[in-house]
Amino acid sequence: MLYSMFELSRLAMAPWRVAANATRKSLRAPWNPMGDTLAGRTMAASADLFESMTRNYGKPDWDLPTTTIKGKAVAVTPETVWSSPFCNLVHFKRAGAPKGQPKVLFVAPMSGHYATLLRGTVRTFLPDCEVYITDWVDASMVPITEGRFDLNDYVDHVADMIRAAGEGVHVVAVCQPGPPTLAAIALMAEDEDPLRPASMTFMGSPIDARLSPTVPNKLAEEKPFDWFEKNAIHTVPAPYPGAMRRVYPGFLQLSGFMQMNWERHVDAHWQFFNHLVEEDGDSADKHRQFYDEYLSVMDLTEEFYLQTITDVFQEHKLPRGEFEHRGRIVDPSKITDIALMTVEGENDDISGIGQTQAAHDLCSNIPESIRIDWVQPKVGHYGVFNGSRFEKEIAPRMKVFMKEKGRKA
Repeated sequence: MLYSMFELSRLAMAPWRVAANATRKSLRAPWNPMGDTLAGRTMAASADLFESMTRNYGKPDWDLPTTTIKGKAVAVTPETVWSSPFCNLVHFKRAGAPKGQPKVLFVAPMSGHYATLLRGTVRTFLPDCEVYITDWVDASMVPITEGRFDLNDYVDHVADMIRAAGEGVHVVAVCQPGPPTLAAIALMAEDEDPLRPASMTFMGSPIDARLSPTVPNKLAEEKPFDWFEKNAIHTVPAPYPGAMRRVYPGFLQLSGFMQMNWERHVDAHWQFFNHLVEEDGDSADKHRQFYDEYLSVMDLTEEFYLQTITDVFQEHKLPRGEFEHRGRIVDPSKITDIALMTVEGENDDISGIGQTQAAHDLCSNIPESIRIDWVQPKVGHYGVFNGSRFEKEIAPRMKVFMKEKGRKA
């Protein structure tokens, strides 16, 4: 019912959005003298703000047309090289790229936002690497006839995509996928899979959410399981392709994120309004670019979300040695020849310090010579994988780690 009410309210706002767009365009038309007045700019800014806050944000484009290799701009083309109803493995093909550059597979979060949230991460690695990324599909767009998708399926998908990326790939799990990615690699290592990765990097991941618990961690532990079943799960309405599928809606996840930093978001929109009034286009565009991505959200299947809540955030099965994959206990100590790097942010309010570092304790048989732990000062969760400090301080360390510590094919 909540999902249907949300859709109805969104549709009810459509005429008002049309009116806001018409007002904005007319006030900013070159023939309208009122557009040059303070009153006109204020009205246009109000219409712009209203439109941006009531828009239905769809999946963003990758918007990575080129990269620079050895000082030369080359074209970049995203291509799907593996797919299932729930995920696509995207390879960023670079025209004329030199052979022999390292292959990097980014396992993007499936926690509400699209994989394009890692656009900046991908952009930073494109000049030096063959980049692949997991592009998870919005559950509301997957017909119910395609079946279920749970945490076990997620582990299988990660392992299949590692194999699809090919021999010698370096795997980077960002945030949520840390535990299932570690599980997939541990199983591949135990099986002595020849396509197991050369290295693995975990960034801001809840490998052991018991350590330095944050607000989301505490919420998951304090609420009983049936609370999440009753309050977080809803049915996708028509006319979505996934109608009748039970999901954790993206708009609920987004509302939770917004409430965690409510004052910051209110202040950001107030500044956006003032930039529009002052005709500070550069600052306004930066706001739009961030929120166009941040407000684009996707639904998660019921079974994946609830299993993640229990296994990762309530029962902590992986660090306890109780994580099972289709009846098989996952044992990270079976990993012996895959280099390990962990990256955390000093001010991370999603995955506290120590949660990602826990991978080192679990992977007890990886030699110290091929391990690295890095805590980045002065960054929060988003800064672990995006922004200036990521580009200048974190990414260079990751590239050196992959080159020097990764297992040679």
